[in-house]
Amino acid sequence: MNSDNDILYSNLIKILGEDNVKKSEPMKNHTTFRIGGDADLFATPVNAEQIHDTVIYLKKAGVPYYVVGNGSNLLVSDAGYRGVIIQLYSRFAGYEILHDNCESAVDKADVIYIRVQSGMSIIKLASIVAGYSLSGMEFASGIPGSIGGGIMMNAGAYGGEMKDIVVCASIMDEDGNIRKLDNKELEFGYRTSVLRPGKDIVIDVVIALHPGNQTEIRGRMAEIAASRKEKQPLEYPSAGSTFKRPEGYFAGKLISDAGLKGFTCGGACVSEKHAGFVVNKGNATAADVIKLTDEVSEKIYELNGVKLELEVKKLGFEE
Repeated sequence: MNSDNDILYSNLIKILGEDNVKKSEPMKNHTTFRIGGDADLFATPVNAEQIHDTVIYLKKAGVPYYVVGNGSNLLVSDAGYRGVIIQLYSRFAGYEILHDNCESAVDKADVIYIRVQSGMSIIKLASIVAGYSLSGMEFASGIPGSIGGGIMMNAGAYGGEMKDIVVCASIMDEDGNIRKLDNKELEFGYRTSVLRPGKDIVIDVVIALHPGNQTEIRGRMAEIAASRKEKQPLEYPSAGSTFKRPEGYFAGKLISDAGLKGFTCGGACVSEKHAGFVVNKGNATAADVIKLTDEVSEKIYELNGVKLELEVKKLGFEE
């Protein structure tokens, strides 16, 4: 780490405290792919004020930064990240049940509103609300990301998407300004929203759920968990579905029909259980994943004329 980064480290400690800033942090420890080189600095704010002060300081200092949650949809380069990673995860994961209606919410007696900080694990929140006998998040009970990341990309599974339960979200822009966007203003689409990854920061979200039968809720969650275990390669590190769904097709089926299940580049492999997943079978590098996905994409285009687009976000690569 050079002297400029030492100064940066000292100044971030003044904002966040020594326990919340790390030097040369391996990003493989913070992605579900278990891949990625070191970030120069790794910051974990614990409240909105710290997030604001960190962003403003870094902008004034001209230092690049990128905001991550659980790193469940992220491929970090082998060279790591030259700048500051701001992680909003377990240290920024509070929630509260609202006893009055949220702005923009429909006034219904059978709807319960919950405000959640963006670092909350989606899986953990689904379990928490099930404990209150609240239904509506069963679809998300196996999505391994944070609420903030889930909103950013409109995460979904098993017939549901985040847009189905989100009422409004508080968003901080790169100038430190916070604004509230309702469901319509978030412009949810297929694995997209109006929010800009790495720039807009989700502070908290209000979701709307409804009272249900806890046995039925947990039963549905158990069904989804069993289905995931049967159909998805959960035994290996991955970033989930690797490619977006091409219009009119399923990426996994195209790849399977092309005979590419088990196709390997270094430690990266097209899952034999579900061809839509690229898995880390052991010490895979980011270069392995890129080589594999490029070759898979080329083959699918050659066979079908379909261009596969990565769903996984790339960070730290030279453009």
